[in-house]
Amino acid sequence: MIARIEPLTTTRRVNGPFDYRLPEAPVEIGSVVRIPFGRQRLDGVVTGLAETSEVPEEKLVAPSAVLAESVPGELVDCALWMAEEYCSTPARALSLVLPPPGRPRMELWAISAGPAGGEKLTERQRAVLARLPGPAGADLAVLRRLEVRGLVTVQPRLRRRVPATNAVADRAVTLTAEQEAVLAALEAEPAGRHLLHGVTGSGKTEIYLRAAERVLAAGRGVIVLVPEIALTPQTVARFQARFGDTVALLHSSLSEGERFDEWLRLRRGEARVAVGPRSAVFAPVADLGLVVIDEEHDSSYKHEGDPRYDARLVARRRAAYTGAALLCGTATPRPETWRELPRLTLSERVDGQRLPRVDIKDMRGAFHHPLHPDTQRALSEVAAAGRKAIVLINRRGWSNFLTCRDCGKVWMCPSCDVALVLHRAVAEMACHHCGHRERVPGRCDHCDSLAVARYGAGTERLETELAETLRVPVFRLDADTGAPKDAVPRLLAAFQAAPSGLLVGTQLVAKGHDFPDVALGVVVDADQTLRFPDFRAEERTFALVAQLAGRAGRGAAGGRVIVQTITPGASSIVHAARHDAPGFLHDELGRREALGYPPFADLIRVVCTAPDLAAAAAAAADIAAAVDLPGTERLGPAPLFRLRDRERVQLVVRTTERAAAVAAVGAAVEAAAKDRAHRSVALSVDVDPQ
Repeated sequence: MIARIEPLTTTRRVNGPFDYRLPEAPVEIGSVVRIPFGRQRLDGVVTGLAETSEVPEEKLVAPSAVLAESVPGELVDCALWMAEEYCSTPARALSLVLPPPGRPRMELWAISAGPAGGEKLTERQRAVLARLPGPAGADLAVLRRLEVRGLVTVQPRLRRRVPATNAVADRAVTLTAEQEAVLAALEAEPAGRHLLHGVTGSGKTEIYLRAAERVLAAGRGVIVLVPEIALTPQTVARFQARFGDTVALLHSSLSEGERFDEWLRLRRGEARVAVGPRSAVFAPVADLGLVVIDEEHDSSYKHEGDPRYDARLVARRRAAYTGAALLCGTATPRPETWRELPRLTLSERVDGQRLPRVDIKDMRGAFHHPLHPDTQRALSEVAAAGRKAIVLINRRGWSNFLTCRDCGKVWMCPSCDVALVLHRAVAEMACHHCGHRERVPGRCDHCDSLAVARYGAGTERLETELAETLRVPVFRLDADTGAPKDAVPRLLAAFQAAPSGLLVGTQLVAKGHDFPDVALGVVVDADQTLRFPDFRAEERTFALVAQLAGRAGRGAAGGRVIVQTITPGASSIVHAARHDAPGFLHDELGRREALGYPPFADLIRVVCTAPDLAAAAAAAADIAAAVDLPGTERLGPAPLFRLRDRERVQLVVRTTERAAAVAAVGAAVEAAAKDRAHRSVALSVDVDPQ
């Protein structure tokens, strides 16, 4: 019997798995082991067991150690599938499903062995006995003396490191007729796949909770995916309130020990509900019976590293593998999901309130301020009434760029072909791609002019100006203010607790928040995303406007939304103003079918990065030449803007034969990686680029 082991190395030049003798300690598929590999010692994962090997037995070596916790066999299978589906390597995919680093934290726990009876005890000994069972702590010496007398037992025990959350009390909910109908449909198909299309505030979370309750009662497990833990605290809190300690949290903001303990609780079956963002799709939940994807439209479900997996697709794979139900919930469905999945609908808010009125403000006139006069007036009225508003502008910083009015120079990043953004609070200009920073210039270093002008507005400028003019608390939520650990939930909690105020931020302010007292929502430069050269631009704009609109008017007093745009007739903006997702999706699917974009075709993007443009272009040309298939179109190779001092060239493959194209691109990239002529080129593949 031999073990087939995949070494965990990042290079594409290694083709595993490799055969090893079985170690003395027992192993299974999913065991994590330490192996000799050439001159190195690497970790590896057992991906198979076999009776014989093509390698002579005397040449086989055994792993030097079997490491802590194993990976469930189902997740090993999932990782190997991901490696093929996303043109990656088994090692890179397996690294995503491994136990998080860390080890259990032990403590001594004391348990009373029986009544003291006629024993003569000191006052302190009696006090220590009275608090048992419990951790030994500072009373260890006393407990050891009691242990000698047979009065207590002291033994090591795991001590769980508990993640901090905003606890709430569970609340009784009377379901609406629509909610009852949705739950009946889910119960009729215990392994079905459904899109739950519910307007904002329609009670989707209660549907998730009731569906999970039924699955847990049947002895099975649940995974609940949310876009970002910090931005969806209500969802997390409600699951914990309903199911208590059986809920485990998995996300990157936890400490190493907290993540390890939560993973271990799931692996051992002590917790049966995993809640978390994208990576929680790999939670080791046994006998998975339900996978929920909340805010299924959100682009954060796509992983940016290699492999560039889509957690929504991985969730479908896991649900199909285990016979679990899949429930995708959103108010703004993706065209792909709208077309592919059976739909369940929640068309009304649970409180009976109407969706807020949306006013479109045409900004094509000569406006010198980022806010329309009507918007400024509406914000003043909200502040005067002591109510709340949310203002979304999808740019951080103070100004988009700086330029010299005399010679026209624009200050650019020295490592990337992009303009630097002004951050006035720290008196710096920054590149939002590579992180380069430099001081704000007082004069032009090209013509020595003092006429340095700022153009555009970002979150920092709006925060400052609104705080000065409205005299109410202004909270800013963007990548700058949300960077410190736990900063986002603290900021959102402060906004919620404030009697009045404004929340200003990037698209983070539109994600899943439930603030009943928000009277006004404002979208500044709503069509900014429409200017991106991206076939998903209309979809993104619709979702952004509709989601922000959904944050307003949830309380009894109602509310309104103002959308500022220079393209007031854009389909995405008009439909979002009407809260008309079906109408938008009908138009968008027709457009995509005519142009041959997903879901009517699949896209695969290959980016070649090198110190010089010629090397990147040569690798891209070789890969393009190798991908010549029926039903497949090659777009490019074409240069991209320079990033982090490296030149980039991309190739996009559009195909109606997904499996064949993925296999061909994977083989072409692997061949290029092994070609010494391309040794200076880094290769990345993105299947279904977002």
